Amino acid sequence: MSTPLQIGPHTVQPPVVLAPMAGITNAPFRTLCREFSGGKGLFVSEMITTRALVERNEKTMQLIHFDASERPRSIQLYGVDPATVGKAVRMIAEEDLADHIDLNFGCPVPKVTRKGGGSALPFKRNLLRAILREAVSGAGDLPVTMKMRKGIDDDHITYLDAGRIAVEEGVTAIALHGRTAAQHYGGTADWDAIARLKEHVPEIPVLGNGDIWSAEDALRMVRETGCDGVVVGRGCLGRPWLFADLVAAFEGRTEDIARPTLREVADVMVRHATLLGEWIGDESRGVIDFRKHVAWYLKGFAVGSEMRKRLAITSSLEELRSGLDELDLDQPWPAGADGPRGRTSGNNRVVLPDGWLKDPYDCAGVGEDAELDTSGG
Repeated sequence: MSTPLQIGPHTVQPPVVLAPMAGITNAPFRTLCREFSGGKGLFVSEMITTRALVERNEKTMQLIHFDASERPRSIQLYGVDPATVGKAVRMIAEEDLADHIDLNFGCPVPKVTRKGGGSALPFKRNLLRAILREAVSGAGDLPVTMKMRKGIDDDHITYLDAGRIAVEEGVTAIALHGRTAAQHYGGTADWDAIARLKEHVPEIPVLGNGDIWSAEDALRMVRETGCDGVVVGRGCLGRPWLFADLVAAFEGRTEDIARPTLREVADVMVRHATLLGEWIGDESRGVIDFRKHVAWYLKGFAVGSEMRKRLAITSSLEELRSGLDELDLDQPWPAGADGPRGRTSGNNRVVLPDGWLKDPYDCAGVGEDAELDTSGG
């Protein structure tokens, strides 16, 4: 049995967290993952922009809706302006919108980093400190955690400084994705960095993230790095049952690994699309939103390219179900389906505000206008 992870008052056992992913980890997907885990683990919302939350943007208010069975309720916030972050956190605490707040300092996408946000922000040490201080003071009894990357690129590594600042400002736990912003999702995650961070900030839990494609990977990461838990992102795309594997592995039942047939996978696909339709309030829009998941669910199965295309343009549950029923549903779980999935691009130039790298302590030029006005990354 693994040691439970403590996030403020919340005990997370086994120490497994669903990474926030834009357009993916909405309430329906969290529901699926939680069902497979038997309610064990921590499941975080997709990224919510602090400005949009404070302005009560309609789409944002839907994104922070939690199913009644979700406990603890975890919201991930993105922000670059300490005052706006503080307002958003106080709103969450005062209106009882969540039980745990995670701050995003890991997103590498250009529309975020060009404003100085996400994985660009920890380079500005004083700005990071100011944001964390506002968040922790505004959160009251709610635990505040943060997720970050190693740094901007190999010449601008920030994670050890950021970890120390987090401890000093009262952050409850830190998750580290073992890549720089420049790597995006390419190459191999640097698990040694996770081990170094754990040694550097022994006072609080450190969670490891990057290249966890199977339950065995998760156990190996904990063994090799000494981290207190794992954060799983792309590994569960089209595989929400990975959370059943993770629970089994951390509970010592390593033989209980899910190997669903295509029939079982098809049933999960229809359920996922159904939940999306119920959440959006429109079956067709739910199925359209589900299209992005089709290739992930079918990875490795013998399904022709024409049928894959057809399934990826369905717009009703009946159309989706009838297309799936034409497949050879007795196919066993394919050998090639356990490896990497999702985006793998790497070595991108990181788009930053002008002069961002001149001084790691100067915060000039970052203001409220740098806040994104839309949520979901």
